[in-house]
Formats: sequence, C-alpha cells, structure tokens
Amino acid sequence: MTHDASNQSEEATFVEFRRKVRSAEVLSLAMEKLLWSIHFTGKVSIVVQNGRVLKSGYEEGYFRQQASI
Repeated sequence: MTHDASNQSEEATFVEFRRKVRSAEVLSLAMEKLLWSIHFTGKVSIVVQNGRVLKSGYEEGYFRQQASI
C-alpha cells in the first residue's frame, strides 16, 4: 500500500468515525475499532435520557502517526 493510499484510507476511516458520532452510533464495537485504527486520543461523549441518545460529540484529539523517513 502506498503512502497516498494509506492516507486516503485513514481519512475515509476518520470520516466514518465522524459520521458515527453525528448519528449517535458511539456505543458499538465497530466504533471502538474505528477509534483504534485512527489512533484517536480525544474524548467521545454522549447524552442519554430515558434510554435514548440525545446528543453525541467529540473533542479533538486525533493525531496521525508520522512515517519515519
């Protein structure tokens, strides 16, 4: 996999992460795998009332690992 293809894959994964946060899909194993794959180090939060997710969001803490040259 080339460096550009790797970056595109990582960017696509991050876009999927943001979509899941916006759609309140933060309590799934798939979400955990996404967080691990993009090396997310921020905070993901949800607000639940009466068993329903009212709001979800995240604080930036996403850091890409720099490739060694």
